[in-house]
Amino acid sequence: MLRLLSLKIKVEEENLEKKICEFLKINQRDLIHYNIIKKSIDARRKDQIYFVYVLDVSLKNEKKVLNKVKKNLVKSPQVNYCLPPYGNKPLHHRPVIIGFGPSGMFAGLLLSQMGLKPIIFERGEEVNSRINTIQNFWENRVLNPESNIQFGEGGAGTFSDGKLNTRVKDLRSQYVLQAFVDHGANPDILTAYNPHIGTDVLVGVVKNIREKIISNGGEIYFNSKLNDILIKNGKIQEIVVNNETIKVNDLILAIGHSARDTFSMLYQKGIHIKQKAFAVGVRIEHPQLLINKAQYGNKYCQYPKLGAAEYKLTYHASNRKSVYTFCMCPGGMVVPSSSEENTVVVNGMSEYKRDQVNANSALVCTVDSEDFEDDHPLSGMYFQQKLEEKAFHLGGNDYNAPIQLVDDFLKNRSSIKLGFVKPSYPIGYKFSNLNTLFSENIAFALREAIIELNKKLHGFSLEDAVLTGVETRTSSPIRILRDVHNLESINVSGLYPTGEGAGYAGGITSSAIDGIKVAEKIISKYRLDDKN
Repeated sequence: MLRLLSLKIKVEEENLEKKICEFLKINQRDLIHYNIIKKSIDARRKDQIYFVYVLDVSLKNEKKVLNKVKKNLVKSPQVNYCLPPYGNKPLHHRPVIIGFGPSGMFAGLLLSQMGLKPIIFERGEEVNSRINTIQNFWENRVLNPESNIQFGEGGAGTFSDGKLNTRVKDLRSQYVLQAFVDHGANPDILTAYNPHIGTDVLVGVVKNIREKIISNGGEIYFNSKLNDILIKNGKIQEIVVNNETIKVNDLILAIGHSARDTFSMLYQKGIHIKQKAFAVGVRIEHPQLLINKAQYGNKYCQYPKLGAAEYKLTYHASNRKSVYTFCMCPGGMVVPSSSEENTVVVNGMSEYKRDQVNANSALVCTVDSEDFEDDHPLSGMYFQQKLEEKAFHLGGNDYNAPIQLVDDFLKNRSSIKLGFVKPSYPIGYKFSNLNTLFSENIAFALREAIIELNKKLHGFSLEDAVLTGVETRTSSPIRILRDVHNLESINVSGLYPTGEGAGYAGGITSSAIDGIKVAEKIISKYRLDDKN
């Protein structure tokens, strides 16, 4: 097997097999088969856009071809994820997982696959009931603090774009992607440069993973909230879930980035936590067609094979703040994402087809202890809460979101009417001046960034583009400290802080990978007896 590192073909080309053979200078009968490893878009030339492929090819006379073709052709690195080995200790209590988002889900999937039969508790509802609860919030403004966009089966990632891109180079990422495909995701996520599942598809995938864990002997309980942790001599002993005490030796804390009551409980228990930098800001909405034109040009802006265009932008402001776009949702909508009453939080979501009229992205500014104004471990969390409460008041105290046109934001004045971009936030909106949400330091950085980012993406500072507040849940405001080797809490043995909520991941794929890493550590401790 050989790896073709880069094959560029015009987007209009239909016959990939023919192009492979032309590049390798072989007859088509000498190509046994090929696999697409990655597929990306090269849109630097707007008059001619290309697909760029990385491929594995199986050929007759591979050695001869490798010697003849010196450019972009190497032996294929056949490296796959290997399941971890078992340990030697007897397993007295099944592993317990708190949370069924990506990290808890994939920890549970691997543990169940290896026969350890995890017990999983999720504070929110199973996904179908969760959808109804979220819909009730959007339609009737009735928030369930225990089951919402942040909490419930699948975690916060279920109601997003289902983006699976990660900067983490790890063999476990292929395990994650393959598991998603095995449970119902489109196989194109295995090869896409920026893979996404889509909220509409992800709902079914999450249910299928749950059913797989159960068929492997695991147990999953919804509407089951962690109330307390009992520690003795620096070792986890018991947990309290829904006021019922459960003995536990290994506890995976996969609680997500919004479990503020649990963060507070852990801090009160003396579990070592430190504050962590994150980012806050707004959602910015443009017409998707404008983004397509900026990225693909007029010739290809509606070319079906290219799909909805994306962007990812960064800017370092003159006041030394960093601003960047985050969780960009092509052809999507801005969604209400509150998990506490009398707060407004926004996020973005796209379905698989990404075919809605607006594109949206978070536009956020980094914040740290200087913004929090003290070094208390939970100060970042309190900072988030204050912004969300302020956004609720700006929106009219009824879960409407405060919005503003970009031109008015740049001129620091409240908007009074919409332009041609219509906000997609489904509950409702109130015109506001979003500058008043933030400190001047943050607001200045956001204003400057909008102007400067327009130089990178034409139309970004569109006067009628809509800003919606407030985006605060970009990542966890804390890190639960853990040992770099065994991944246990540095001061509580048997406690495994895991995933985004614990401060060790950001997004679906990296959270899933972290859950797998923690599961591996537990598997490597125990042997399986017949009674297991």
